[in-house]
Amino acid sequence: MQDFVAGCCQLNVIPGDIQQNMKQAEYWVSTMAQAGCHLLVLPEMWSSSFSFLRLDEVAGATPMVLEYLRAWSRQYQMVLVGSLPEKEEGSIFNVSYVIDDGVLAGSYRKIHLFSYNREHEYFEAGKVPVVCETRVGRLGIMICYDLRFPELARRLALDGAEILCVSAQWPVERLDHWSLLLRSRALENQMFVLGCNGCGAEDNLHYGGASALVSPTGSVLAEGGSEETGIRATLDPASMLAFRGQIPCFADRRSSAYGAF
Repeated sequence: MQDFVAGCCQLNVIPGDIQQNMKQAEYWVSTMAQAGCHLLVLPEMWSSSFSFLRLDEVAGATPMVLEYLRAWSRQYQMVLVGSLPEKEEGSIFNVSYVIDDGVLAGSYRKIHLFSYNREHEYFEAGKVPVVCETRVGRLGIMICYDLRFPELARRLALDGAEILCVSAQWPVERLDHWSLLLRSRALENQMFVLGCNGCGAEDNLHYGGASALVSPTGSVLAEGGSEETGIRATLDPASMLAFRGQIPCFADRRSSAYGAF
C-alpha cells in the first residue's frame, strides 16, 4: 500500500428524500474526488435516513442508488463505502456497500441493532463480519452501534483489516462517546479508522457530525464540525506497519487466556 487520500462525506440526510440526498452525495463525491480522494465513506442510511414507516419503499430504491454509486466510483476511480437499506425475502437489512471502480467489492449487514432506538423492530441483524479487498487496501466494515463492540473490531483486525470504515448516524448528546470510541478502536487495533457521521435532525434525534479520520496511534488526522462537510487526510500505511513493529500487540496476544479473541 502506498500513501493515499481518504475522506468522509458528512451529509445532512433528509429523511425519506432519496433524490435530494443523492444530489447532495453526488456533489460531495465530486468535490472530494477533485481534492484527490481515493477512498470515501458516506454516513449510515445516507439515501433516506431511517424513515421506519417507509422502509419498504426506500429499500425498494436501493438498486437504483447502487447504480449511481457504481457510476460515481467508475468516473472518479474511487472506493466508496456507505450504508443503505436492503430488502431480501421480506426482511430489511442495514447494509454497508463497498464499491471499487464500479464493482461491488463486498457488503456488510449491520450485526448490532440499536435496541434503544427500536432498530431491532424494523431490521434483521447481520451475522457475518466482513473485510473487503480493494485498491486502497483491506477494509473492515462497521455501522454505527457496532462501534461499541470491540470484539467485532478485533475480529476484523485479526482477519487482516488495515482500515476500519464506519458509517453512522450518531446523536449529538453522545458525541463524546463517538469520538472516544473511534480513537479507541484505532489504537487498540493499530489501524486507521474512518468514522463518517451524519448531521441534521430526524424526529427528536439530532445527529452530531464530528466525522473523523484517526491514525493507528489514535491521533485524529481530520475532524468535521456539526454541519455538512467533507474531510480528508493522507493515510500512510508505512506508519501503521512501523507502529505495529514498535509495539507488537498482535504478536504479544495470549489468546489461550481469553479464547478466540
